[in-house]
Amino acid sequence: MFNLIIVLIVVICVVLTLIVLVQNSKGGGLAANFSASNQIMGVRKTADFLEKATWTLAGSLVFLCVVAALWLSTSEGASRSKSVLDPHIENAVDPTNIPLFPSSN
Repeated sequence: MFNLIIVLIVVICVVLTLIVLVQNSKGGGLAANFSASNQIMGVRKTADFLEKATWTLAGSLVFLCVVAALWLSTSEGASRSKSVLDPHIENAVDPTNIPLFPSSN
């Protein structure tokens, strides 16, 4: 289930990137190519669609990120995501127990 959430997040990121790159900050972008008024989707409808798609994808991305974070914070998810360094930390030597070397007096 967690892998499905991650795949959805990656797909949404790619699609969101493409939609944002299609848009133009001045109101042109993909909508500027459709100058004929007899198009199925007019210039304004294309810009509205791109804006709604951007907000929808951004909202779903935030939602999926929160779900993924909650999934990892549960005990089941936390037990699976142990650090690679945990065994090394548990087996570390206490630095205060350093052996004393004989001194030459």
